[in-house]
Amino acid sequence: MPVGKEMTDTEKIKKFLKSYLRCRMAAVRLQEQINELRLDRLFPRGIMGDGMPKGSDVGDLSEYAAKIDELERKLLDKMKELIETFAKVQTAIDGLDSEVEKSVLTYRYIRGMKWEEIAVVMSYSWQYIHKIHASALQKVKIK
Repeated sequence: MPVGKEMTDTEKIKKFLKSYLRCRMAAVRLQEQINELRLDRLFPRGIMGDGMPKGSDVGDLSEYAAKIDELERKLLDKMKELIETFAKVQTAIDGLDSEVEKSVLTYRYIRGMKWEEIAVVMSYSWQYIHKIHASALQKVKIK
């Protein structure tokens, strides 16, 4: 967004609705980092194809344990944030009267589906899905 330009109400609503997927992506990234660290400990990079260790520091696990612990705490915090964000976004979507609009917003902002996928699932044209989406955004109330 250019400097000095204010966000429109629609842009604010989209940013709010997208917050759940952004939070979920951050949680997934943290989980992947933890999994990578654990795999590195199980299969150190210092072991070559012949099965012989090649200068790995497998002995000291304190730094490894501290890093895992730090990432797990961050993941727990992110999961709490994810649950809170989900509840806020879902509440905003549930505030709509139209089940069709609720479905479009749920597919897009909770499930992270592409427009084409939503159109197929709902048996509407791509253009009509966008029309429903635009109408729904005008009605979403955020606190």
